[in-house]
Amino acid sequence: MYIGIIGSLLLMFVEFANPKPVTFRKQFIAMESAESAGVFDVNNDGHLDIVSGSYWYQGPDFKKKHFIAVFDRVGEYFDDFSTIPMDVNGDGKMDYVTGGWFGATLVWMENPGNNQAWTTHEIAKTGNVETTRAWDVDGDGYDEIVPNTPNKPLAYYKLLRDNTGKATGKFERVEVAPTHGHGLGFGDVNGDGRGDFILSNGWLEAPEDMKNGTWKLHEDFDLGGASIPVLVQDVNGDGLNDFIVGQAHDYGLDWYEQKKDGDNITFEKHPIDPFQSQYHCLEWVDIDNDGEMELVTGKRYRAHNGNDPGGHDNLGMYYFKWNGESFTKNVISYGPFGEGKGAGIYFAIEDLNNSGFLDIVVAGKDGLAVFFNEGN
Repeated sequence: MYIGIIGSLLLMFVEFANPKPVTFRKQFIAMESAESAGVFDVNNDGHLDIVSGSYWYQGPDFKKKHFIAVFDRVGEYFDDFSTIPMDVNGDGKMDYVTGGWFGATLVWMENPGNNQAWTTHEIAKTGNVETTRAWDVDGDGYDEIVPNTPNKPLAYYKLLRDNTGKATGKFERVEVAPTHGHGLGFGDVNGDGRGDFILSNGWLEAPEDMKNGTWKLHEDFDLGGASIPVLVQDVNGDGLNDFIVGQAHDYGLDWYEQKKDGDNITFEKHPIDPFQSQYHCLEWVDIDNDGEMELVTGKRYRAHNGNDPGGHDNLGMYYFKWNGESFTKNVISYGPFGEGKGAGIYFAIEDLNNSGFLDIVVAGKDGLAVFFNEGN
């Protein structure tokens, strides 16, 4: 009797310490080939909607689509490389920010609040936009817009607000560095409480005066053609922020362990998955509800029209769970085109159906899909 009770307790402990992988149910939304997808309540009806390319898909079932705007088509690409929700003009309707490689312009799309076409507003001519992210760079509680513009200056764009905090629809440009490469991250590297930028060739240390001060480049590594974003997280729980980096146009997914000796900072590279290529977009979320964060990412489909190393390999979406020593790979979707689903250049993770588990909305040249998280 006691042996049975002890055995049951041990089994419960093992299952708690090693939770089963979560499972996902795939719902295909559209065969559109836009590479960015965002999630927000477009029509203020209390349901989250999906926004991707020229359309938004009405929640909660995402079967009805509404026109947004025509984005330029260049070869296999739509020139629309991010979907960052932001009420830019403060009218209570959620807009979004995007930009394109070919148009070389950062824009915001104004939500009309009805089924009319959305209005495109130019923020700045930035140079080729690989993709764009939003971070609270200056620590004021509001996100700034940061486009990755390889071989052009690194700058962030601050949405201006009136004295009540209401957004005005206007942006201020703040330049950080005269140039940067493919790949971009943001987070506190040296533990001084200020966010630093991670570039492909080093990290930019934030000055005390972020707007007028000089950002100091530490060329401590070479990340190659890095992902956007490069994640800045304390992977191993030692109190020091590390990096998680995908190779956006080659094979490789790695984490860089920060080592600190006094003021001297170095990084040690550890492989996560050297066998998959085109890890262009990474997200860091608690996908299995165990209180710990996981890495969610996938292979971007035909990032350079199939010309990247591994461009014709099977497609996949995955989450990687830290096991205390390394990352364990869990498959969300895998297989050839039409069976496996790849990641685009910008994807969203939200609880779409109020299940308590986070779902994944991912676009790409292989279509738009939702992976509903059914837990474990």
